[in-house]
Amino acid sequence: MRDEMDGRIRPARPEEAKQLSDLAFRSKAHWGYDDDFMERCRGPLTVFPGNIAEGRVFVLEDRGRIRGFYELSGAGSEKELSFLFVEPGDIGKGYGRALWLHAVRTAEVRGADGILIHSDSHAEPFYRAMGARRVGEVPSTAIPGRMLPLMRFDLRLPARP
Repeated sequence: MRDEMDGRIRPARPEEAKQLSDLAFRSKAHWGYDDDFMERCRGPLTVFPGNIAEGRVFVLEDRGRIRGFYELSGAGSEKELSFLFVEPGDIGKGYGRALWLHAVRTAEVRGADGILIHSDSHAEPFYRAMGARRVGEVPSTAIPGRMLPLMRFDLRLPARP
């Protein structure tokens, strides 16, 4: 895929797992979380080479650099957007939208009716703008007692961002 930034979305390579995990960590830290919070998130923000090898992870490259990535998983008609992260300095430049649209097309090709997103509260406005709606809350895997927005995008609806 090519977008207006001349970016290219491609399958990630297993040897990029650490680079993508580090990108996810930097991107989450962008929202001003303290060091203790971020360290607790390190495990859940890890991208595994096995998931990459299974074709779940896609990266957006632009001008020779990885600007963002997403991971789409799940069997059956409901897919889960496990990750969608953009380099902090690239937030607001359209990379997130390009990754989202690619994830939607990928989910459609894989036979999904919907996409579930365990969203960070700071990312909820982005997913709402992309057409997802909040359907509940789920507990954080990193921070006991913290609840996260559960979002869903219905692929059967005709509207697209």
